[in-house]
Amino acid sequence: MRVRLRVDPIKCKAHGMCGELFPERIRMDDWGYPVVDQRALSDDVLEHARRAIVDCPRAALWVEPVDEPGARVRPDDSD
Repeated sequence: MRVRLRVDPIKCKAHGMCGELFPERIRMDDWGYPVVDQRALSDDVLEHARRAIVDCPRAALWVEPVDEPGARVRPDDSD
């Protein structure tokens, strides 16, 4: 399953740890808030993302499945 990193802007208080732990996909804006790259995470960077999630002092980061077009079965689809 492909996943991407997400941030809750309400929970985030701009500590900046995520940007230090995962600079490959997170950059900080002018006010210190994270700007997260929305591309799917490859296996080689997923562990770095998980470390940033665990170490976030506000629990504002998580991964979610990538919703790819055509990946979901619609109710009107038949077998």
